[in-house]
Amino acid sequence: MDFDTLVSMVVWTVSGAVLLCVLMLVDSLFTRYNDMEELKAGNMAVTTRLVLKLLSQGYILSASIAAANRLGTALIVSVVSFVLLFVLEKSVEQLLSRWGNLELDHGTQLGKVGYGLMAGSLHVTGALIIAAFIRG
Repeated sequence: MDFDTLVSMVVWTVSGAVLLCVLMLVDSLFTRYNDMEELKAGNMAVTTRLVLKLLSQGYILSASIAAANRLGTALIVSVVSFVLLFVLEKSVEQLLSRWGNLELDHGTQLGKVGYGLMAGSLHVTGALIIAAFIRG
């Protein structure tokens, strides 16, 4: 492994970590609760949802880094994927709310781990689909 590869690895890793932090911050703006306060309070449903979303975004970033020749391309793919996952989550939440009287956001805030798992699993499923597309 040469020096350029090591420098590239550091730059890609730091850029990816910054992007993931920004995406998780943006995501927290669209929940009915304060993610950090819920985490501090020990809400396992919120923690589960957040961990699954972070893993999903990390997996997509990993796939886009593996497929991209440029850092900017990989980061843009991750941002577009985040938007797709956000739309997927909100769409399914609306359907579950209308058809099943199931409020994922509210149940997650109440600490119902099943609700957090369901919300997070939407992202995992979407991430698997998106990553498969990215890798071809």
